[in-house]
Amino acid sequence: MKKKKGSISKDYWGYIFILPFIIVFATFVLYPIANTFWLSVTDASLFNPGMSGEFVGFDNFRMLFNQTLFRRAVTNTWLIWLGNFIPQLTLALVLAVMFTSTTFKLKGSGFFKAIYFLPNLLMPVTIAALFSSYLALHGPVNQFLVSTLGVMSAPRNFLSFPFDARFTVMFLQTWIWFGQTAIVFVAGMTAISPTYYESAMIDGASQPKMFFRITLPLLKPIMLFVLVSSFVGGMQMFDIPMLIGGPFGAPNHNLLTVNMFMNQWRSAASGGLIGAAAAVSVVLFFMSSVVALILFNVFSEPSDERYAKREARKAKRRTKA
Repeated sequence: MKKKKGSISKDYWGYIFILPFIIVFATFVLYPIANTFWLSVTDASLFNPGMSGEFVGFDNFRMLFNQTLFRRAVTNTWLIWLGNFIPQLTLALVLAVMFTSTTFKLKGSGFFKAIYFLPNLLMPVTIAALFSSYLALHGPVNQFLVSTLGVMSAPRNFLSFPFDARFTVMFLQTWIWFGQTAIVFVAGMTAISPTYYESAMIDGASQPKMFFRITLPLLKPIMLFVLVSSFVGGMQMFDIPMLIGGPFGAPNHNLLTVNMFMNQWRSAASGGLIGAAAAVSVVLFFMSSVVALILFNVFSEPSDERYAKREARKAKRRTKA
């Protein structure tokens, strides 16, 4: 059949349909990333015309790593993330097992899922304001501990102590996200074929053994998703620490995160150092990318060659034993 003059070949219709996505992706994702990398090697600031700057090489990065406060911010970010992710993961796994296990037969699981997911729907501003008032010097927590229980002789300004303030942020992050993580795990567990468990039960396997030998290995893709998404979100932590500890992460910069440190450099009070703030973003980008690649490598299924080498090493160790 002869093609009409001026008509478009079928081979090109696919490119035309994905063109809007390519344009939007290039405009709002690729260009900002490339521009951030360029700004990180310039002395751009808010007070330069058009926020442009001259090329300064790696001066911004040298200045960044010479900052004690930046190293403190990186340490704080990791500690707060680990302090909320480990209990969040543990609690979510326990809840997911209870929701999906035929042994527990939990009634009203849909109601409990909604209740546990509810904190994720609340705005961080609301949560931070609520707990700040709870833990204030004359707040309900102090009134309960001093007046009602009598376990404290005087009220305590919890958020002025480093451990208390950091623990509060960890608790809030765990409380907000554990419900969503539990629902993701429930989705992953319900997708596992029941035949695996039926075969294991016929062989006399116990519930803990089935969890560690069947459920956890088959949850590896879900675990990878949760780990990577939680880590990337944790490295970008800003709202809760900022609202509880202020722009400088009080007390004693114990709540200062990398994103808060970047915000300080790009603020007008610090001279609007856009180039230096972009350097922080680039460091954060590489740190997140390296950790994500490590997690992908750890949780990925081994290739046939790697599997054969691993089995050969196991056989060699058994022979020596």
